Amino acid sequence: MPLTLDAIHRFPVKSCRGEALPEAVVEPWGLVGDRRWLVVDADGEQVTAREHPALLLVTPTLRADGGVDLTGPDTDPVQVPPPAGPLVDVSVWKTELTATLADDRGWFSSLLGKPVRLVYLDDPTRRPITSGYARTDDRVSFADGYPLLVATTVSLDALNDLIADGSRGDEGPLAMARFRPNVVVGGGAPWAEDGWRVVRIGDAVFRAVKGCERCVMTTTDPDTAARGKEPIATLARHRRWDGKTWFGMNLVPDSPGAVIRIGDPVEILHAEPDADGPPR
Repeated sequence: MPLTLDAIHRFPVKSCRGEALPEAVVEPWGLVGDRRWLVVDADGEQVTAREHPALLLVTPTLRADGGVDLTGPDTDPVQVPPPAGPLVDVSVWKTELTATLADDRGWFSSLLGKPVRLVYLDDPTRRPITSGYARTDDRVSFADGYPLLVATTVSLDALNDLIADGSRGDEGPLAMARFRPNVVVGGGAPWAEDGWRVVRIGDAVFRAVKGCERCVMTTTDPDTAARGKEPIATLARHRRWDGKTWFGMNLVPDSPGAVIRIGDPVEILHAEPDADGPPR
C-alpha cells in the first residue's frame, strides 16, 4: 500500500495542545511555529506536562503579530504580546541556552499554582542536537530532542490491538494525540518505521535518526489530563529495549524551506528492513 501523509501537527507551546494543519513549512529545527514557546520555573528549568498534566489542557493559538493567545480550564483567556523582554537563561534536558522572556501576565503561574514564566526561542540556532544521532550543525527548537516526530496509523492500530488483548483493554483504543507526532503517515506495515533511515515527504527529505522512547506523558488523556497505565504497560511488554519503551521515529530535516501537505506521497529512500532492537 502506498504511503501518504495523513496529518500534520504543530505544538506552539511545549507540552500544550497542538493544532492540525493542512500544510507546513519545514525549517532546519522543525515545522514553522513548532515548540518555540516554553514554560520554565524560577530557575529557568523547563516545566512540562510530565509533572503538570494540566498543561495538556491549554490551547495556544499563534497570532500573525508574533504573539500567542492562550485558553485553558477554569481561567480567563489571555493574549500574550509579541515577546520583547530580556534574554534569560533556560534549560531543556540539560541543554543550556537563552530565550526571550514573554509577558503572560502570570497566566501560567495561576494555572499551575506555582511561579513560572513563559519564554520564546527567538533564535533556534542556539540549541544544537546533543545526542550522538545527529550532525554537529543540526539544530532543534524546544522539542525534547529532535526537530520532528513521525508516527504511522498502522503502528497505532497494532498497538491498540495489543492493548485490547491485554488486561487493561478498557483504557483503549488510544488516539494518536497521545503521542504528539508532527507528521502521521498512513499505509505500510506496522513498525516498519523502525528501519527507516531516509524519508521523503512531498519535496522534503528527512533523516530518520532515532526511535522515540516514550514517557509518562503518553499515559495522560489529552482531553481530561487523567492518567492511566496505557500505552506504557503494553509497550513495555512488546516494544521494550534498553529499559525503555518505543513508539515513533525522530526526524531531522535536510530540505529547509520545503512545504509538506496532507496527501503528499511518502517515499522511503533508505531503510533497514530487518532492523531488530531499538529503532535507531
